[in-house]
Amino acid sequence: MPHSTAPSPRTAHPLPTTIWLPGPDEPNAAPIPGAVLPAWALDKIRTEFVGRPAHRPAPVLKIAIRDTAPGMDARIPTTPFTTTTADDKDATNRPSILLAELHPDALPAPDDDLPVGGSEMPGALEDHWPGFFHRAHRLLPASGFLLLATRQRRDSGHLTDPLGALIASARTAGFRYLQHVVVAYAHPVGNRLVPTLPADASRGVAHCDLIALSAIRPA
Repeated sequence: MPHSTAPSPRTAHPLPTTIWLPGPDEPNAAPIPGAVLPAWALDKIRTEFVGRPAHRPAPVLKIAIRDTAPGMDARIPTTPFTTTTADDKDATNRPSILLAELHPDALPAPDDDLPVGGSEMPGALEDHWPGFFHRAHRLLPASGFLLLATRQRRDSGHLTDPLGALIASARTAGFRYLQHVVVAYAHPVGNRLVPTLPADASRGVAHCDLIALSAIRPA
C-alpha cells in the first residue's frame, strides 16, 4: 500500500469492538429466556474482562431492567455474585462492577426522545434512563464499572440499535465510554459461525452488546 504524506483529518477514532465467542465445549451459547447475557459471558466478565490477578472472580452486582416506568427501582431483580476467598478484600466491600441487563422492550423506541440533560435533582425523583444512570453513578466508586448488556430489536420490521442514545445519557450522568463487546449467540464451526438463537430475541438477532463504562469523579 503506498504511503501518503498528506495530513490525516482530525477525527475521533472509535474504540475497537471485541467479539466474544463461547468455548467449543460450551453447550449453551445463548442465554436463558428473559436474560440477555449467556452464562459463559458472565463468567468471562468476572474472570477475564476486569483483569484480576490469577483470574480470581470479581464481585459483581447484576440487575435486570425490564421497564422504566415510575418506581422502576423497586421492580429490578438483583443478583450479587461475590467471591469466596477469605483474603479477597473485595469480597466484603460493595461491588465495584454493576452489570445491568437491559431487556429490549425497556429500551427507547426509535421515535422516542431520550433526554440526556438531567434535571434539577438528577436521579432523585427522575425515572427512565437518565435517572437510572445518575443513581448508578452515585452507587459506584470512582474506579467502578457500569456494564450494559442489551441487544437490538425489530420495530415494524426495522432493526433498531439504541446504544448511541444510552451511551449519550450515561456520559451526561458522569460515565466514560470504554469499550464495546459483541457477545455472539453462536458456535464457531470451521470457518463459519452456527447461531443458536434465543426464543425471545427478534428475528435475525444472533448477538447481544456489552458496553463498558467507568464512573468519573471530580479530582
